[in-house]
Amino acid sequence: MQVITAAHPEWIFPFTGLQPAQFRKLVRLVAERGGDAIADGRPGRQWALDLPDRVLLVAAYWRTNLTMRQIGPLFGVSHSAAHRVIDALGPLLALAPVRRRPVEQIAVVDGTLIPTRDHRLAARSKNYRYSTNLQVAIDASTRLVVAVGDPQPGNRNDTIVYRSSGIEEKLDGRPVMADGGYRGNPEVIIPYRKPADGSDLPDWKQALNVEHRTVRAGVEHALARMKCFKILRDYRRAAHTLADAASGIANLHNIILAG
Repeated sequence: MQVITAAHPEWIFPFTGLQPAQFRKLVRLVAERGGDAIADGRPGRQWALDLPDRVLLVAAYWRTNLTMRQIGPLFGVSHSAAHRVIDALGPLLALAPVRRRPVEQIAVVDGTLIPTRDHRLAARSKNYRYSTNLQVAIDASTRLVVAVGDPQPGNRNDTIVYRSSGIEEKLDGRPVMADGGYRGNPEVIIPYRKPADGSDLPDWKQALNVEHRTVRAGVEHALARMKCFKILRDYRRAAHTLADAASGIANLHNIILAG
């Protein structure tokens, strides 16, 4: 028996964070990307759920981080069917590739640690857990996520992961702001550091650092909103699926924020 269905709008917001109109927009996006054309993966078998319910299942899984054996029965399907739905539709919810923007539109980038159980990618990090380093960039004016890097081992610093995750290429041609952990990337605008002799910064540099922190807070707020999707607090699936999940969550974040 199916408990949760997109046919009842009252289920949508608690399990996705989306308003019904926003959810319908998401379903149209997945349909345009070929969601209706994807078969169940078994010859001659159709999906037990229609497209809106499959999209709801994926979003609810990301939002709640329930196990497959928990979320499957909520939608009236087996845990293996829930797993196939997430594998098939998850990549279709991903963030669209970043477009070229006017030069005055600044990107702000920061990294966050995602606890990840797949040790093929995860590594012990400063939080003493096996984690991956996920780089996220937002537009400073709209605060919408514009790019997500490929997850890297959690014991690597932001300045290295910025180059190795591919986010540097995605932001190529745009001015980029970040915190002081991105030293070594000359194209990234970072705060002024105190002189080696310990003397104070001039007033004008301190004022610029205050402005820098104010702008940079936007990406920290975006990361906090993305982690409302609890899967980013304890990622149990194979590490190679994390990039698609993070990109999809970034897309849901943008839909929620844009209204």
